[in-house]
Amino acid sequence: MAHSESSVREPVTLRTIRRMARVGEPFACLTSYDAVMARWLERAGVHVLLVGDTAAEMVLGFERTIDMPLDVLIALTAGVKRGAPNTLIMADMPFLSYQADDAEALRNAGRFMTEGRADVVKMEVDASFAPLVRKMTRAGVPVCAHVGSRPQLAGLNGGYGSAGKTDREAASILKDAIELEKAGAVLLLVEAVPAEVTQRILEATTVPVIGIGAGTACHGQVLVVQDLLGMNDHVPRFAEPVARIGPAIEAAGREWVRRVRAREIGGALYHLKRDENTSQSESPRVETVTPARKSKRRSK
Repeated sequence: MAHSESSVREPVTLRTIRRMARVGEPFACLTSYDAVMARWLERAGVHVLLVGDTAAEMVLGFERTIDMPLDVLIALTAGVKRGAPNTLIMADMPFLSYQADDAEALRNAGRFMTEGRADVVKMEVDASFAPLVRKMTRAGVPVCAHVGSRPQLAGLNGGYGSAGKTDREAASILKDAIELEKAGAVLLLVEAVPAEVTQRILEATTVPVIGIGAGTACHGQVLVVQDLLGMNDHVPRFAEPVARIGPAIEAAGREWVRRVRAREIGGALYHLKRDENTSQSESPRVETVTPARKSKRRSK
């Protein structure tokens, strides 16, 4: 069925996601960074939109997610919510917006929920952040705890990579998930871990689990939308594009260049309308500025 208005579907809330997880109905998540994309993804039936710190790379052109400015991400989150008002919007808390001080973290999370209109905030955390998650929960901030591979720690590891590939790492990630749920996390996001690790998390926790490169068993799955649409030259091993929008944009741009050169821009032109009292031989009046006035204006 074609959707012309975003209001045609019931709002997706945390209750919706919990119900879907409980009955075994997978829910779909994608990143989004602007209102137009958000509107189309809501019409497509995507349940959760993540305004990720990957906007640093996808929108601002940085090579690292840690370069994402807090104020910009809050503004983008609000735009996505305006574009998809009936979709659950999850906002990434960027690098150093929550690690340095709990009070600052609470204020920044509050800004995402008020200024950014987010429904959930996501933080890349381990068990040591359980006290902060507990404080946020007490304040009424729904938290998605991101465990496994954590891109904001890429500097420590010399780049992006997977996690949980040894028994020791797997046990640590499982502990993180359990402790963060106990602290009040309403969702878990597990990134780039073996499917066996994900299965252990699913068996040991009760909240909905979103996966990215973490196997197929998760309650929900998320990808960077540009990876899904074939807009990036290189994609992670766990991402399989379903379209080739990048080459299509390039082709459209080339066609526009051709049209401009050929003076065949298309579309309808505007036409001059004459007043009823103006004869055909009369030219329309045009306001002019004398050289003296121009000179005077420049001197201001």
